[in-house]
Formats: sequence, structure tokens, C-alpha cells
Amino acid sequence: MIKLYENGVYLLNGTEIVEDNGNAQLPISKEEAAKNTMAYGILNAHNTSGNMENLQIKFDKLTSHDITFVGIIQTARASGLEKFPIPYVLTNCHNSLCAVGGTINEDDHMFGLTCAKKYGGVYVPPHQAVIHQFAREMLAGGGKMILGSDSHTRYGALGTMAMGEGGPELVKQLLNKTYDIKMPGVIGIYLDGEPMKGVGPQDVALAIIGATFKNGYVNNKVMEFVGPGVGKLSADFRIGIDVMTTETTCLSSIWKTDEKIKEFYDIHGRSGDYKELNPGACTYYDGMVYVNLSEIKPMIAMPFHPSNVYTIDEVNANLKDILHDVEQKALVSLDGAVDYSLQDKIRDGKFYVEQGIIAGCAGGGFENICAAADIIKGKNIGADAFTFSVYPASTPIYMELVKNGAIADLMEAGTIVKTAFCGPCFGAGDTPANNAFSIRHSTRNFPNREGSKLQSGQISSVALMDARSIAATAANKGFLTPATAMDVEYKGQKYHFDSSIYANRVFDSKGVADPSVEIQFGPNIKDWPAMSALPENLVLKVVSEIHDPVTTTDELIPSGETSSYRSNPLGLAEFALSRKDPAYVGRAKEVQAAQKAIEAGECPLEALEELKPVMAAIQKDYPEVGKGNVGVGSTIFAVKPGDGSAREQAASCQKVLGGWANIANEYATKRYRSNLINWGMLPFLTDADHEALPFKNGDYIFVPDVRKVVEEKQSVVKAYVVAGDELKEIELKLGEMTDAEREIILKGCLINYYRG
Repeated sequence: MIKLYENGVYLLNGTEIVEDNGNAQLPISKEEAAKNTMAYGILNAHNTSGNMENLQIKFDKLTSHDITFVGIIQTARASGLEKFPIPYVLTNCHNSLCAVGGTINEDDHMFGLTCAKKYGGVYVPPHQAVIHQFAREMLAGGGKMILGSDSHTRYGALGTMAMGEGGPELVKQLLNKTYDIKMPGVIGIYLDGEPMKGVGPQDVALAIIGATFKNGYVNNKVMEFVGPGVGKLSADFRIGIDVMTTETTCLSSIWKTDEKIKEFYDIHGRSGDYKELNPGACTYYDGMVYVNLSEIKPMIAMPFHPSNVYTIDEVNANLKDILHDVEQKALVSLDGAVDYSLQDKIRDGKFYVEQGIIAGCAGGGFENICAAADIIKGKNIGADAFTFSVYPASTPIYMELVKNGAIADLMEAGTIVKTAFCGPCFGAGDTPANNAFSIRHSTRNFPNREGSKLQSGQISSVALMDARSIAATAANKGFLTPATAMDVEYKGQKYHFDSSIYANRVFDSKGVADPSVEIQFGPNIKDWPAMSALPENLVLKVVSEIHDPVTTTDELIPSGETSSYRSNPLGLAEFALSRKDPAYVGRAKEVQAAQKAIEAGECPLEALEELKPVMAAIQKDYPEVGKGNVGVGSTIFAVKPGDGSAREQAASCQKVLGGWANIANEYATKRYRSNLINWGMLPFLTDADHEALPFKNGDYIFVPDVRKVVEEKQSVVKAYVVAGDELKEIELKLGEMTDAEREIILKGCLINYYRG
């Protein structure tokens, strides 16, 4: 079904794979063949450095939604923003149904609208479209590059290289700066064959994620989709695979394009934005994933990660064993905070689920919903616990589904059809009951991402599936069923896009700024607090220690109802690590009191009594360390933090609580590490086994001459654990950083960097 090549490969004429075993006879060198990837061509066209090893990228367009754009624009304003230099689209698809905090959600929306007018942007009102569907319909273009403040910014199927990053990277683009990275590796994804009837894009995506996530095969690389199987897939099908590439931890994606993609642009009235893309006649890839589409079966990603994949047939055939395995894996994520069992889902030997959802940028596409309607037509979901909700990804899609009768077929069966909203994807809508099991065609199924609160003793579970098998399960009244088990006549209805919907409702400045517009601030929208420059010496207290194999951004800062507070940095920070380590905020604030005393010209030892013996131990060996040359802050340790969302708040919440660093064995994604750096936090690495760390939660770590370490580009950092009245030396590392990244850390954060 899927094969990963151990070596690099050459692709000849788009169809012949030749593994790089050292004996291949080829017409051009490996170096020249590597320039024939589609990714190389697009990156080269957008690189301003003149050096293809160290890229400085300028994007064509930017996009954000309503839980990120307030912070981004506030940061840019504090850094000197006068006008959006390139098209910047502000969508409102995350907080639009969160009835939390009174007026604060709509206040954020009005902030966005007035900023779009003042700085020359585009404002998409609530319920019109989820961020990525609007981008597909109105922004994508062949050979273009788009940067978004959401991790699922992926438009590769349309010939657009898109990347999801934390807000500070968008701030840089708004200030006419660049996105600085080393040339990424490019992995070929060779599609062969054709999907069987009933298999959808999520099935293919989950199979690829299952094969590549844990081994890091495509981590921080570009996935380039090639091969004869591409042509067998519709545009919608390709889009459905593409959006899920984020869950492999790749950097970006790009696909070969053809007449089906041209038709997509034609339908949306943007024929001029189509560009044919193909790899060169002899192209070198750093690796290759071979996918036989014909062998893909309906898949399910069991809790609590998109890589925890099985075929649905496999789950149904081995119910007790697989559910037990899921329960055992959950012990790691849930830390024993609740009793977790799935055995009660077995009814008469079948797996019963309580909820089905098709939603958002992954599931809410036209073809997915049409197929679901075809499957459930003439049936019903029953009158038991099972519920079924569908969220079309945009109002134009919704309108066409109304016109062609699909909505009627769904509603007649008991389906609730809602507006374009990302809520089910991040815990702000359709939260299941305690202990309930939900199957969803959405992007993620991390612990508590569906909205349950572990700290309140709640837990529900989400498994990812394709819309077709979710509809088959709904037609079977909640008993897990693959779509391939259903005898269905798929109508294959044609899509018609009504451009008047956006023309009537979306504010588009056409790039013209109006400085006279006053920005509308709600009372919840707050400026970023002042942040100090990196001190000469640093005293860190470890205030949280996380030993999960991977720590997600949802665990660092929960999504869902907390999202309503994202325009208030200090208000949001109160929720940091609340589901993973509820005592974190209090511990961090205790340490922060010492740094606040320093900034006020007062003695930190009076603000934090426990610091007295720590400083006494430090000054035995470093008598010069003290007033005027030392800072005090907190750090967390996590094995592999940062999988998941691009949201910068996973780092900024730690920063505003006095965080100066993270310590990790590795960082799950480039974007999380970048978020740490842009908020002035040191991304330390340790080679120590996480089960035998030289420090523990509550310990103090002294980092002498830390400013000098950063200035002099030292990769190894000498530090000391304060043990009683002694200092025990440990070794930390900083990893590679650009000169600009080092300067940002020295200044204390990106805002200070630009103000300076």
C-alpha cells in the first residue's frame, strides 16, 4: 500500500523511479536534478537572498483567522506598521460561534474589519468561509506562495506552496521583512493506481500520516506529489489529502497540476491564476513515499493522534484488542487524571459511536458532503444517542448543496447542517458527552481538543475518518461502518460557484489603505506587556516537567473556549498548560515576581524568598553575578514539544508569565521553535535521556554569560543545576539560529527587535 524509500530517488519523465544506490546512470548530476523539483522552482522565484542554501522568502499573500489576527496586527502596530504591503485576508471562522466572554468575539471581528480598512486588507465576515476554503477559492495561484497563521495552510494541490507559521512570521512579512530558512529537503509522494469506490481523501491522508509521522520521514521537508495516480483524483480529492499533510509535520506541499486543476480555477472565475506544474525530466528527491491508491481502504485514526491509524475493517475484526491498545496509549497522554475505557462502546460485538461530524477545511468540501448525502439518502440516524452534524466549508458550497438537493437529503436523515465554522476542529462546537466517542472528518484528534476538560474530570474521544465512512456509520445508526460496505450510487454532481456571495459580503480594500479609519478596540483587546532584553546571566526555575513522547500545542495552551481570550495576552496566559499541568501558572508567576522586582529596581530576593540560597550558591563560584547583570525566569521541560497548531500563543503565554526558555530533547516542528525564538525564549536542547534528567521540576538552573553565548554563536551552553549549596554542571545546546534570530533573543522579543 505504502513504501518509504531508504535513499534518495531520481524520477525520470514523471513516472520512472530510480533509487539512488550509487550505480544509477543519469543524464545530469544529482545537484542539477534536485533543481528540477517544483518546490525548488517556486522557492527560487520567491527567494531574495541570492543563495539557495539560505533562503529569505517573500510571500505573495497572507491569511489569518480571528484567534490570531488580533495579536499579529497588535505586534505589527507596535513595530511600526503603516500599511499591509501585500494582500492580507482576515477570516472569522474560529470564534464566530463561541458564546464565551460577552462581546469579546464580535469585538475581535470589528477590530479586524477596521484594520482591513485602515491598512488595506480583506475582511471575510463570520460564517462566510473557513480560512482555508476561502484561500482555495479566492487566493491560491499556480507558482505562488502564501503564508498563514494556521498550521493547515496548505494549497499545494492548486499549485501554491503554502506554509502555516506562528504570528510573528506574518508580522515580518507585514513589515517587509523575510521568512528565513535553510533550503528544505524535498520528498516525492508518488501516487499510483486509483481509489476504490467508497474511499475518500481522508483515507489516503491517514494512511500517509500513519506511515510517516512517527519516523519523521518528511519532518520539516516539502512533500511533492507526483505520479500517474494524481491525474485519477479530482481537485477536491487532492485538496482533501493536501490539507492533512500538516499532520506529517512537513513544512509545505506542492502537487503537479493538470486540466482538473485548471477547471477548478475556471469554475471560480480565476482562469488566469492557473499554472501547469510538473517535475523536470530528471528530478532528484531526498526520499520517496510510494502510495498505491488502489490498495487504500477506509481508515480510522483512533484517539489520540492522527497517526494512530488502522483500517476500519481491522478495528471491527479486533475490537477488544485494539480498544485495549488505545486505552493503554491514553494512559500516557491523560496521566491517570480520569478513568478511561472504551469497552462500553462494544454492543453485540459491534463498535457504537455517539457522534459523527463532517467539518472544516478537511471535511467540509463539496464532494465530501455530496458523497455523504448519497450514502445517507433514504435512511436515518435513529433516535438513540448518535448525532450527525455537517459544516460546509463555505457559504458558496452551502448554497450549491442547497440547490442540488444534498442538504435536503442530509436533513431528512436527521443530520444537522451548520454554517462554515472551525469549531469542531478545536473544541468550540459539538463537544461530545463525557465518555462519548466521536468520529470526525476534521484535522486533529488530540486529547481534549474536542472540548472536554480533563481538570474537571471529563474525557471524550475523537477518531478521524473520511466523510464517506462517517455517513455510512450514520446510516447504520452509529455502528462503525466503512463506506465500502455500502452499495451506493454516487451521483458525482458538478459544482457551480456563485461569486456574488463574496462580492456582496466580503470587504476588499483592493490594497488601498485608509489611514483616517479609527481602529475599533473592545475592552478585552490589550497591548502586549513590556518585555526585557536578555540579561548577561540567567537563573531559571523548572516549573513543569512533561514526559509524554510528544507535547501538542493544545496542551501548552488549550483551544476551544479559551480562544475567545486570545486578544488579551495576560488573560489567555491564565490557561497555559491548564489541562496538562494545572499548577504551572501559579509556579511561573511566583518566579516572575523576582524578575518584576529586578525591572522595578528592587531586590528579587525579597520578592522570592527561595531565591536567597540559590543566589548564595551561585555567588560562591560566580561572585560577580548579582545586581544589574542577572535575570530570573521560568522554563519547562518537554520531550518533544510543539506538534500541532501554528498558534504563537503556545510560546507567548509562557513568555508573558516570565518564561525565558524551553528545554527539550527535540522540537516537534520548526514553527513552534520559531515561535519560541520570536518571543525571545531560548530553545534549549538536552541530550540527556528524559527518564534520567540531571534536573527535575522545581530545580533552579543557572546559565552564566548567556548573553555572550548567544552573541558569540556558541552551540554548546554550559549551565549548572543548583543543588543545595553546590552547582552541578550540565550541558545544553541551542541548535542553529540565523543572525536575526539571535538578535531577536538578545532584544527580548520580535517587538523589541523592530522597535530597536
